[in-house]
Amino acid sequence: MTRTTISAPHAPAPVGPYSHAALGPDGTLFLSGQTPIDPATGRLLDGDVAVQTRQVFANLTSVLAAAGRTLEDVIKVNVYLVDMEDFTAMNSVYAGTFSAPYPARTTVAVAGLPLGARVEIELVA
Repeated sequence: MTRTTISAPHAPAPVGPYSHAALGPDGTLFLSGQTPIDPATGRLLDGDVAVQTRQVFANLTSVLAAAGRTLEDVIKVNVYLVDMEDFTAMNSVYAGTFSAPYPARTTVAVAGLPLGARVEIELVA
């Protein structure tokens, strides 16, 4: 089987050896985690977790679009926070991003994220 990957021209360039997304043989799309990197500057966006979460979803939306998908196609979300005190603010942005019926979701706290981000989110669509 040949790996099929997606490169999104309007999303930030990967900061490591990975693709924006990979397509499974059954058509399931696995998006790599996105952090709040501004695609125009390639730098981490300053701001609180709500500001950063909005940028993360903008980046993820760009990757979905490059694959011909939208947020309506998302079936699973994994959220990584460096501080669970940020959960309420992240969840508020999340609730405004998706509509019912909501995708399945896991949210965990981690010791750190690339470039000092406060939030990273990955999707399955």
